[in-house]
Amino acid sequence: MSTPVPPPPPPPCSAGKGEAPPAPAYTAALPNDARALLSDAQFNDVLGTVLDNNPGMDISMGSRIVVEALKFTAAAAKFPTVRIAPTREVDEGWHALILHTHLYALLTGRLGRFVHHYPERPDPSRHDPDVLTRTVALIEQAGYTPDPELWVAPNRTLVPVAANCSHTPVPGGCGPINPGGCATHGGGGDEGE
Repeated sequence: MSTPVPPPPPPPCSAGKGEAPPAPAYTAALPNDARALLSDAQFNDVLGTVLDNNPGMDISMGSRIVVEALKFTAAAAKFPTVRIAPTREVDEGWHALILHTHLYALLTGRLGRFVHHYPERPDPSRHDPDVLTRTVALIEQAGYTPDPELWVAPNRTLVPVAANCSHTPVPGGCGPINPGGCATHGGGGDEGE
C-alpha cells in the first residue's frame, strides 16, 4: 500500500483577502541597472501607464521616468529612516509602479521592504530645498546613477506630467515621506496597513 502524496501548495494568487503573495527569496545582489529590476513585460506595462496618463509623452521620456522611479523605490527601501522625495516627473513613474500593485509588492519585497506612498497636494511653502540633494545622494549610495535632468527643483521641470502630489513635511508634524514611526516611505511598522 502506498502512502498518499499531499497536494501541492496553492499558487500565490489564492492568498486570502488583503494578503500579499509571499515574495520570492532574493539572495543574489540587486542589479546596478535599475531597469533590470523588472522584466521587459513588467517594464512595458508600467511604461504604458505613464504614457496613458501623459498623452503625447515621448516613449523614451516615459522610459527614463520609470527607470528613475525604480531607482527612487530602491533607495527608499534601502534607507527607510531618511526623508527623501521624488521630483514630480519621477513621482509620475512611482505612481505608475504603485498602480501595478502585485508587481509593486513583489518588487519592494525583493528590495527588502514595502515602500509606502503618502501624497499631499503641492505647496511651495513646504518645499525642502535639501530633499532632492539627499534623495540623489541616497540613490547613488544604493548603487545607481541618477538621471540629472529628472532630479531638478520643482520650478525647473523637464516635462509636464500628470502627477500632482508633493512629498514634503507637514508643518508641525511628520510628512508623507519621513523617518520614524509615522508616515514613513519605507515601512518600519504596520501603521495604516
